[in-house]
Formats: sequence, C-alpha cells, structure tokens
Amino acid sequence: MFTGLVEGQATVRVLKKEPAGLRLTIDPDSDCFPSADVNIGDSVSVCGCCLTVVRVSADGMEFEAGEETLSKTSLGELKEGGRVNLERSLAVGARLGGHFVQGHVDSVATVDSIDRDQEWVDMWFRLPSEMTQLMVPKGSVAVDGISLTLVNVESELFSVALIPHTLDITTLGQRTVGARVNIELDILGKYVAKLLGGKGDQSIYNDLGRRN
Repeated sequence: MFTGLVEGQATVRVLKKEPAGLRLTIDPDSDCFPSADVNIGDSVSVCGCCLTVVRVSADGMEFEAGEETLSKTSLGELKEGGRVNLERSLAVGARLGGHFVQGHVDSVATVDSIDRDQEWVDMWFRLPSEMTQLMVPKGSVAVDGISLTLVNVESELFSVALIPHTLDITTLGQRTVGARVNIELDILGKYVAKLLGGKGDQSIYNDLGRRN
C-alpha cells in the first residue's frame, strides 16, 4: 500500500530483457531515499507500479517486470536514462497524506493538453470512458504514482491542477503532450461502485479484476 506522495525521482540505468519480461536497474537521486534504505523483497512504487526489489547494489536497486505488467502499464516504454517517480510502501503508523494507492495500474492515459498559468499548470489526460465513469470531481487519482485531486471529469478526459512543488519533484514537470502515464483509480470509488451494483457496465469491474 502507498500514499501517492512521491519521495523523489530516479534514473533508469539499465534495462535488460529477460525471457519472461524485463529487469530494471534504477538509481535514486541524491535527494530521494538511497538504495541502502530498501531490502530485497520490499515493495516500491515505480511510476505508480508496485514492484518488488530483487537486488540492491552500488548501482541502485533492481526490479523485474513481467509481460503482464509491461503490457498494461507504461513501464514497457522506459528507456535507459529515463526518469521515474519512487515511493516506498506505507509504514504502519505513518501519516497518510495522500490517499490509498495499491500500485495496481488500471489504465494508461495520454497527456492531452497542458495549460500554463505562470508557475502553475492545468494538465488534461485522455483515457477510455469506462475509466472516467469511476472518477468524480474533487476525488482522488494516482497519475504515475502521484496522488492528485481531480478538477474536471468529462467523457474521455480529466484534468488536475499542478502546483510548482509537484512539477519540481515529480516527472509530471517533464511530461509533454502525447506522453503516456499510468493511472490508478481510487480504490474506495471502485468498491463503492461495485457494491452499488447495476450502475454502469459490469464488465469494467471484471476487467479491472483481470488486470490485477
């Protein structure tokens, strides 16, 4: 479980193809948590995807991503030298400053437009309408692992307002129109919609279950 409060960014140092997926070596920035602070078996959110640490070395921390993860998220599009957001799993008793984030990506969205107002940014994302059905204005969404508040929700679009701090410490400050990002819907909203029953297309719930 995560909070969507990104602890810092990291650089992808090595991408190595394996028979059943991809092995990633990620080197955290100096102002992020060091690799020495994680152990083999720990869960880390990498751009919103929950991955397990399989090795820790002087070069950084290593993860393995299977074909299912690569096909359902933007991790398969990573390049060596690329940048990712990192967050360690929530410790028991820690403050929950964002919202409950599982690290299970529901969909990949595309940056549709970026509206700048001095140092602030309104960013719009496009994704399938069956996903926006489970979004509400002022609700929560995780974009590349970042806990954000929804501003506008339309049929296939939603927007968020990004403050300078978020743009500085996360990869959203580097995203351009057309970039693809990982989306995780609010788990509470998904459960409420499922319990209400009969609201919307039931296939979305079955589909979300298969994804995770």
